[in-house]
Amino acid sequence: MELFRLEHKKLWRKKSTRICVLLCFIYCVVFGSFLVYQWGVFGSRKDNLDGRNFDGYENIRSCQDYFHKYGELTDETLQAWVRDYQRLNAALKKEKETQGSENRETRQTYQNTGWEIVNSMLSTLYPELEQEEMRYVMIMSCYVEPDKLTGLYERRKKALHTFLDVSGQIGGERAYLLQIDEKVQEPFSWKWVEGWSAVLGSMVADLGTVMALFLAVVLSSLFAGEWHDNTSPLILTTRNGWRKLAAAKILTGLFFTLEFFAIVAVGMIVLQLVYLGTEGWDMPIQTIKMIAIAPMNMLQAEVYEFVFTLLGAVGFAGVVMLISACCKNHVLSLLLSLAVAYGPMAVRDFSPYWLQKAFDLLPLVGSGADIFRTNTFHLFGHYIWSPYLLIWVPLTIGILCLQPAVRSWARRMRG
Repeated sequence: MELFRLEHKKLWRKKSTRICVLLCFIYCVVFGSFLVYQWGVFGSRKDNLDGRNFDGYENIRSCQDYFHKYGELTDETLQAWVRDYQRLNAALKKEKETQGSENRETRQTYQNTGWEIVNSMLSTLYPELEQEEMRYVMIMSCYVEPDKLTGLYERRKKALHTFLDVSGQIGGERAYLLQIDEKVQEPFSWKWVEGWSAVLGSMVADLGTVMALFLAVVLSSLFAGEWHDNTSPLILTTRNGWRKLAAAKILTGLFFTLEFFAIVAVGMIVLQLVYLGTEGWDMPIQTIKMIAIAPMNMLQAEVYEFVFTLLGAVGFAGVVMLISACCKNHVLSLLLSLAVAYGPMAVRDFSPYWLQKAFDLLPLVGSGADIFRTNTFHLFGHYIWSPYLLIWVPLTIGILCLQPAVRSWARRMRG
């Protein structure tokens, strides 16, 4: 334990370690959360519609308040939303024609209606009501007849079946996915969705991609750095030797990964609670993407994405430490570590579909947002929904790398 404490202290005393943690915190928490909430995405539109105001907290509250009157997503509430939206749209047009400009309060209410998510819902569930000649002129919510928006949940089932047909997911795979979808409870609670959409669609889902860069920088020198610093002869003469030191280094790398994740995740969660609160946590994720099959609400989906990132980070740490133990050059160790995470991302779009799915199983290469998709793996005659594998396989890969890391470093120390 004393050796672990010294190695842990040694890692944190490095300037590069503290800089990496600070930069990741600034990028994910300050820029990726605070400025997104307060300004870049959720700030109210400026009067000239060129940019946003620095008033995200107040604007988010206004958006949430707008949806309090609907409660649940039903045919009636969807029709009511469309009527309200069309009245606001007509009022804006009238103000512009009579006064030459739009009333700021009316326009702000119009912006707070969450029209982007709802319009996506309409185009998914009611494609026959979309007018081709209007597609590039105005959004569907502006002209669709509210009374024709019926059979919401039946249409959702039909849209899911159509999507599976188009994707070629038929037979046993189709039956398996529909079995998962049967657990989705209806009707859906319906509150303001955009905040949760941003959290689950990018903020948490992309966290692992950012962490991979800084984990690679810090951990790639954990073993390889000993050769760079010419400390290997000293290690061989110590009372503990390479074996106990290797175990301490492995434990240090894993513990640092947990600390690193906690620092960033806690900052993001605190800001989320400040800006979004807990409102809407019980909404199903289908209010973001209607053909999603996961029987999860927003809180469960966020927990999954954070766990996905944490376990992926631990798995990635194991891979990086193995590379570090195999390399005497810490620069080569860093480049190889970055290649493990970002190489598959770079060639993904040019790869066969089966290889793309294989890439997703690598630590911090896949995405926690797979809970919105219908991807599966076919193993040993059975279909497995991808989120089940994506959360455990990367961790397993990392754990399997730990023992080889110790052995590889041992051979080099003996040599």
